[in-house]
Amino acid sequence: MLHFLPAPLLGLLASLMLALNTLICCWPLFAVSLLKLLVPVPAIQRVLRFVMHGIAEFWISVNKFWMNMVRRTEWNVQGLQRFDMKHSYLVTSNHQSWVDILVLQYLMNKRLPFLKFFLKQELIWVPMIGLCWWALEFPFMKRYTKAYLAKHPEKLGQDLATTRKACARYKTNPVSVFNFLEGTRFTPQKHAEQQSPFKYLLKPKAGGIAFVLDAMGEQLHSIVNVTIHYPGGNPGFWDLLSGRIGEVVVRFEELPIPAEFIGQNYDQDAAYRLQFQQWVNQLWEAKDAELERLHAEFPGKD
Repeated sequence: MLHFLPAPLLGLLASLMLALNTLICCWPLFAVSLLKLLVPVPAIQRVLRFVMHGIAEFWISVNKFWMNMVRRTEWNVQGLQRFDMKHSYLVTSNHQSWVDILVLQYLMNKRLPFLKFFLKQELIWVPMIGLCWWALEFPFMKRYTKAYLAKHPEKLGQDLATTRKACARYKTNPVSVFNFLEGTRFTPQKHAEQQSPFKYLLKPKAGGIAFVLDAMGEQLHSIVNVTIHYPGGNPGFWDLLSGRIGEVVVRFEELPIPAEFIGQNYDQDAAYRLQFQQWVNQLWEAKDAELERLHAEFPGKD
């Protein structure tokens, strides 16, 4: 609709729509969240969670509206039709850009239960958005280095405790628990520093999804394995706002959760940890091969 406008003007308009959409949606979200805190009745809290998820889904729907206004992006998507809103899923994807999150929300909104991302604890201080994530019960994780844990062993296992606490809230409502296995966005510099054995991926970090399976494995229906490819090159957030993303290729794959991974302890069982890491590496090898095929089929600009 607005595709004829110059890119800088499109970016400004999209930024204003995103900001206005966020300001309008955050206040009813905060009000319902406060009510949920004041009324500790499980049945009522369950209803209020559905209301909050509805507000968040409306926010995503408005974002889809302005994304369509600034650019007629060509979406090449396969495999999404096999999922529903009635089950809980563990979702993972390769990570190339901040745009990935809005792409996933664009495609999965009202087709799978509301996505809950694992976030770095520092992101809770992002103005307005951080409070929205907190109200929506996104899990905030604080990572510790091995050197820090050696000096403060009491912090060992805190990530698992945080994950369990977050996942315990999800038992009354269907949810899609999301984790970027790479932990950070792919860049050539990070790829070189890691000496990653994969061509299009960073090394996966198995602990995040292992903790989710430990905390709520029996509740999860299956794993949603997502592969994202941008034929025009990995976009920045301004590229999305200014309508510069011409094509997005996304593949969804449903994977069963191996029964032997249910009820295990990733932190304390070394044999299981090795087995799980090998399984994740095989998953990543298959994803790297899938990206190889997508780059060949949709070459664009590497």
